[in-house]
Amino acid sequence: MLYFPHGGEFVHQPIIPGLPDDLALRCLAKVSHGYHGALQTVSKSWRRLLSSSDYANYKAKHGWIGDWLFVLTERSDNHWIAYDPQADIWHPLPKIPTSHSHWQHSGFSCFDPFKKHWTTVASMRTPRSHFACSVISGKVYVAGGRNSSSSSGLKLAEVYDPLTNRWEELPPMRHPQMDCLGLSYKGKLHVLNDLVGLADRNRSEVFNPLNSTWCIVEDTWPFSRAMQFSVQVIGDAQVYTVVDWGESLIKTRDNEKGDWYNVGSVPPIILSDHYRPVEAFGYGFAALKNKLYVLGGTALRWEESRGGRFDIRRLDVDVHPWKNKFLYDQGCFAERGKTKTALGMVKKEQCRI
Repeated sequence: MLYFPHGGEFVHQPIIPGLPDDLALRCLAKVSHGYHGALQTVSKSWRRLLSSSDYANYKAKHGWIGDWLFVLTERSDNHWIAYDPQADIWHPLPKIPTSHSHWQHSGFSCFDPFKKHWTTVASMRTPRSHFACSVISGKVYVAGGRNSSSSSGLKLAEVYDPLTNRWEELPPMRHPQMDCLGLSYKGKLHVLNDLVGLADRNRSEVFNPLNSTWCIVEDTWPFSRAMQFSVQVIGDAQVYTVVDWGESLIKTRDNEKGDWYNVGSVPPIILSDHYRPVEAFGYGFAALKNKLYVLGGTALRWEESRGGRFDIRRLDVDVHPWKNKFLYDQGCFAERGKTKTALGMVKKEQCRI
């Protein structure tokens, strides 16, 4: 309930006139967080309610927090933006505070979409970059990477619990891994290095959180070098990746046979001042729930000439329909720290780039 001072007394003011407060709260809590800016302009009482911790806790309790896609752009300031699919709105995020003005970011930070600010939380026990990272059962797992004292790669692994704001060390991997990718697959952390596709070095290490043990699995991810080093899992069991050489094919893996097959392709880009569609490359690849996302990238604008001249274009926020329907309702999520990212989205039946 909302109470406001009036003539020395606190007078109850309904959230929505004519509705019980519990029903009104439920109605507002089910509205996508992307519309909160507009809702807060309705009245002071709504602004207070939507900014309160009780409201945030109520949404979290009922699972109505929503899922956003967070994107790190490739501008000089490396600005973060977030996409709310329910509201179909992009939100610019405030800059992450840093102790050094010339640094983009150092440490470990958490963004609160209700309070709209970043908070510095506990840093990893071992500083590192280019490491594998994934989330399993609400905890953040990191492994491998490199730092100034270990140029050949790290074996060390850690896990972060957001409820306690603490990192705990895990048993080390058997081999150092650097420039690696982490993904959650069937409740386990898989650490892949960037040498995928090389038969003699195609090795992944797998961590089982239930018994805190590592094992080595050979040839689990037999990717070709044409595939992006960008892989993730949907539904804890379905893996997707994209081949961005030539046809931009999206592939998924048959869990029983281990074979990869095509499920669709990324549509070409239509430039208003160009005579033919062009193919994008160097884009990010991600997903949210059952929707696929292709993020930004670069395209070559060809010109008819004997010298084979072409111009390089960065992709703007243009929208192009994807007419080829996917064979599966599952989406994919694959994203990496150094992946080029910008605005864009691929849904099950349409693409926005």
